[in-house]
Amino acid sequence: MAEGRHSPLDGLLPWSLPDAVRLAELRFARQIGLRLRPPIPAYIGGVPLPLQPNRVAVMRAVRTLWLGPNEWLVTAPDGAVPELLSWITRAVADRRAAVTDLSASRVVIEITGPRARALLEKGCGLDLHPRAFTLGCCAQTLFARLPVIIDQTGAAPSYRLFVRRSAARWLCEWLIDAGEEFRFLP
Repeated sequence: MAEGRHSPLDGLLPWSLPDAVRLAELRFARQIGLRLRPPIPAYIGGVPLPLQPNRVAVMRAVRTLWLGPNEWLVTAPDGAVPELLSWITRAVADRRAAVTDLSASRVVIEITGPRARALLEKGCGLDLHPRAFTLGCCAQTLFARLPVIIDQTGAAPSYRLFVRRSAARWLCEWLIDAGEEFRFLP
């Protein structure tokens, strides 16, 4: 089935400027939306839930992003945890909850390299300085006028940018254009 799937970023990524920034796609990532009424447990179906605003909980390949007081986005690379959706669905069966497979709705762009933060700062009003936004932080925001989710995955720094599938190619071209400046900086 994977051979029949196409990404809007085919032919565009990966892209990089050596020693500056690299863009790649986390292709066909599993994305599960979870809404849960209180009381909120620390784990649901074996998946950790961050209970602090704009934080990420990690368990092996699974990352759970806090999006709101009763809303999370559970993510994993394609094929890493095939039973993830069923685990979560079974775990909330006796609770007031909503579990939605959002995998086809967003594209995930990975941004890494020494200039990754500088590139993101060009399109975003968030304070991404390490004292304010560090490994394990996430946020929903506007980026280049598009709604996105930013997840900092590494201290190097490295980020994942979740963007609606319909806008992914435009945003990726914007990132490449904005990143071209780093070609001329020391």
